[in-house]
Amino acid sequence: MFISGSAGKADKEPSMSDNKQLLAEIKQLKQEKNAVILAHYYQTDDIQDIADFVGDSFALSRKAKDNDADMIVFCGVLFMAESAKILSPHKTVLLPVPHAGCPMADMVTPEDIKRLRAQHPEAAVVCYVNSSCAVKAESDVCVTSSNAVSIVRALDEKQIIFVPDQNLGRYVAQQLPDKEVILHSGYCPIHQQLTAAQAAAARASMPDAQLLAHPECSQALLEEADTIGSTAQLLHYAKQSSKTDFIIATEEGILHELRNTNPGKTFRLLSPTLVCADMKKTSLTDLRDALLYNRYEITLDETMMNRARHCLERMLSLAE
Repeated sequence: MFISGSAGKADKEPSMSDNKQLLAEIKQLKQEKNAVILAHYYQTDDIQDIADFVGDSFALSRKAKDNDADMIVFCGVLFMAESAKILSPHKTVLLPVPHAGCPMADMVTPEDIKRLRAQHPEAAVVCYVNSSCAVKAESDVCVTSSNAVSIVRALDEKQIIFVPDQNLGRYVAQQLPDKEVILHSGYCPIHQQLTAAQAAAARASMPDAQLLAHPECSQALLEEADTIGSTAQLLHYAKQSSKTDFIIATEEGILHELRNTNPGKTFRLLSPTLVCADMKKTSLTDLRDALLYNRYEITLDETMMNRARHCLERMLSLAE
């Protein structure tokens, strides 16, 4: 994978008084270049507000494919921008901050998959979307946290190699006891840190609250949750619920959408450490400069990209 771009980054972030002009520049540049801005729910509030579409990994995978823009500016992390390029190879895909990565995605390599395939030749390899293009190229199908259970259920194979997230893989295995799920050792450091003791303390302080957890959390934490789901699924649950108090066990960026769409309801993070530093790297200046200087462009090896596309497109077809 190669990310290209020219120089010209601003020396410092704009002051509050500069933001209005900065937002106007972004909107003008977006129109001039026929660009669409995609942002993950874990991005900062101002990035979510300026984006054309905000979503979780599954929704953004669809938007990366189903739009008429010539340029996709992905406010997220590297694997997301790679996925957008895989699904839209003839479009320019920009990642405003080239070093915004995902520790979980870095925990699995193509060599790991080849080794697991040799050990389990009858198994289908299922990769979580939080993985590199190179890993997707070695896998049979991709999944997100919102569709992992349904897609694994739809596979003919009874034996499944699941990479890289052991927690999501374990959750899938529990929902599908007829499948043998072979787990990789990867995990999300942000979700993995949460404990059952933290859940008990939060419940003691908010006894009427519901605990909403992402399946990237550990088994011990998930056992304490009232509901488990992807970012989008947790947002839907909170909106439809008659409850008014919620404890949130996922990255703090979700609070922006939760509070915007649920006036009168209270949301508290299970831990103040639920902050993904990589997801917070993108600033309005970075976004403006990405549009202004066409940076940083995602370029992938064509053969590898074509192999990875099968993995992603199979996910989209099975999810329909």
